[in-house]
Amino acid sequence: MELIEVKSKAEAKEFLHLPVKIYSHDPDWCRPLNQDIEAVFDEKKNKFFRHGQCTRWILRKDGEVIGRVAAFINHKTANKEPQPTGGMGFFECINSREAAFKLFDTCKEWLKQRGMEAMDGPINFGERDAWWGLLVDGFTPVPYKMNYNPRYYQSFFEEYGFKNYFEQWCYSIKVADRPQEKFYVRHAAISANPDFSSAHLKKNQLAKYAEDFRQVYNKAWVKHGSGKQLEQHQVLGFFKKMKPVMDEKIIWFVYHKGQPVGTWVNLPDINAIFRKFNGKFGWLEKLRFIYHLKRKKEKKMIGFVFGIIPEHQGKGVDAYLIVEAANFMQSKMLYDDLEMQWVGDFNPKMIAVCEDLGAWRSRTLITYRYLFDRNKEFKRHPVL
Repeated sequence: MELIEVKSKAEAKEFLHLPVKIYSHDPDWCRPLNQDIEAVFDEKKNKFFRHGQCTRWILRKDGEVIGRVAAFINHKTANKEPQPTGGMGFFECINSREAAFKLFDTCKEWLKQRGMEAMDGPINFGERDAWWGLLVDGFTPVPYKMNYNPRYYQSFFEEYGFKNYFEQWCYSIKVADRPQEKFYVRHAAISANPDFSSAHLKKNQLAKYAEDFRQVYNKAWVKHGSGKQLEQHQVLGFFKKMKPVMDEKIIWFVYHKGQPVGTWVNLPDINAIFRKFNGKFGWLEKLRFIYHLKRKKEKKMIGFVFGIIPEHQGKGVDAYLIVEAANFMQSKMLYDDLEMQWVGDFNPKMIAVCEDLGAWRSRTLITYRYLFDRNKEFKRHPVL
């Protein structure tokens, strides 16, 4: 077997096209957009290169590519762990334990040479909302930028010595299902207080709702992940980028005395459209994409963000937000299904919300961790 670090355009193309062979007989696989994968490894497009480093490899046997992998370090978060920890991801491999272990060894040695003592994987050289975790249950077509993989990958990770650092659970529910009665009781109590109000996003006021989202995010989530607060220009840029795929009727906010205190962001299942494009997204695919969006034939929406700022948690504001949005969405019935992604097994509050709604766990991914010192005690992700 020959391991090659990806440096040329030809090698990058081989890295990009290997999954086509791996998943050639899997009807549930949706090929990611080529531009999305390439953007991860483009220093001009991926902001994580400003405070990190990354490389990738392909593995050949008898002239044929049989595996690929990437390794990376985010210097802003690497040393916040119990030990310096890097990452590996974008792993694809034929059903060969020898080939898989060679790819894992390559990542380990590259990270060790740069002072790391552990590696998480499969993860993204970027935010947790994309390409994060190994799918181990729920092998159905996945939402946009979610990892999908053959079942045999799990044995590769676990036999190599990776341990379950945390699980990411997705929950599904029928949009028409009525929430439990206690949600309506809590909703009634909050509704009686004139200080509270709700609204769904309006595209003609995108800057306002981007700022509302930023305020909620920075209070509710800033302690998770990198701990970095979002800047106004970042969020507005993201909202503008997502505007073409937004359905304003499924993105909701709750306010207290006019100030945003909670949000629930859902988007249509755009991967159901992208799977028609075989990884391409040129001008023709963009026209087709707009056409399919306008037809509103996709009846599934994906829940990306749900949160209440700490000062208003445990007061029924979450129930108020859910019922306000549910009443509106059920009256329109534009969607049949909702999949909420992803809820960490370390987040009992969010798990309780999903289970109280009557949602069922429809998908499980695992983020693994491998300690280079095999005698060191392994610790799972702390509970929030």
